[in-house]
Amino acid sequence: MGILLMNIVAFSMPMAAYINPTAFGGATGADLATYLVNYVLFDGKMRGLFSFLFGASTLLVIERAQSRGVSAAGVHYARMFWLLLFGLAHLFLIWWGDILAHYAIMGMILWFFRNRSVGKLILIGVLLLVLEFLLMASMPMWIWALQNGHAGDAAQTAKGMLAMQKTVGVPPAGIIDASLAVHRGDYAAIVADRIARHGLAPINMIFFVGPETLAYMLFGMAGYRSGMLTGAWSRGRYVRWLLIGFGISLPAYIAGAVYMVQSDFDMLAVASAVMTMPVIFRPLMILGWACLIILLMREGGALTARIAAAGRMAFSNYLLTSILCATFFYGYGFGFFGYLSRFEIYAVVLVVWALMLLWSKPWLERFRYGPLEWLWRSLSRGRPQPLAGGAIADA
Repeated sequence: MGILLMNIVAFSMPMAAYINPTAFGGATGADLATYLVNYVLFDGKMRGLFSFLFGASTLLVIERAQSRGVSAAGVHYARMFWLLLFGLAHLFLIWWGDILAHYAIMGMILWFFRNRSVGKLILIGVLLLVLEFLLMASMPMWIWALQNGHAGDAAQTAKGMLAMQKTVGVPPAGIIDASLAVHRGDYAAIVADRIARHGLAPINMIFFVGPETLAYMLFGMAGYRSGMLTGAWSRGRYVRWLLIGFGISLPAYIAGAVYMVQSDFDMLAVASAVMTMPVIFRPLMILGWACLIILLMREGGALTARIAAAGRMAFSNYLLTSILCATFFYGYGFGFFGYLSRFEIYAVVLVVWALMLLWSKPWLERFRYGPLEWLWRSLSRGRPQPLAGGAIADA
């Protein structure tokens, strides 16, 4: 649900709008406020929390396979293989912003850390984040070099500036217009454009965000093994880490927001505040979010039960969200791509959230798994798994 707060921009607008609000979608009034709230509280944090949970669930599946006396490696790699295929199908057939293929690739690497202690998992994760920071720091350094004439001759500088405008700045109007035309067109044109622009995304992501993703998965393993993600900590400990996580990260993000606004979202400011600085502070806010959610969830509460059901069907809800949003915004559906402002698109988020909460619990009262969870499980085990029975009733 939190990931959709950010993904909705990528569903509804040209890609440049995701990072820089002045590129498209509105950068004043409610639109600017929406961007800044998302930047401070949600951008990257929900994806990071998802990565934490992916690492935790991977360790849980491995331990359960070992307890059943079956090959844990066989179970794990079968799951990752089919997740990779699901992700590639999602990427090419539904939406360019797929994360599943990347998670599957990182999950294959994750196996080799399954027996590490909590301390070593955290240490390796921190080292990976140092590597990620060095990768991300190269972007503002490159922009500074371009802006100050230290990036080669005029032709090289112009080429570099255009690349950075497409990434963290305001692309030329022709590029925005082309994106609008494609996504307001038919399905074949959208798929062809997606393959041309994002066909190598799973490979590129390994080098761009792979260290960070793997670090968060390792933190998730540590969180599971330490009891943090299972609710085993004392209330006081959760409160303490909530205050530490938000107390350190919130001021940094607020400072980043002020910096971007005061610079009128200059490329150097956006690259520094959105791409580089968060590598340091985002893990602390993710930890804060995890602690806050655990503290807020009241056992037996009606809303808690519905959110828990939506979470047990995260795979189905993730892909269903892509289908719904692509149908609503793209030309082969209702064709709203580029017509709603940054603030207005959140009406769509509320509708999708409501659908998740309305259908997940009734489904799990009748069936053991979500539909795609069942398919993934059946394919991974090489035979159809029992579906009827009701996961909530079984729990």
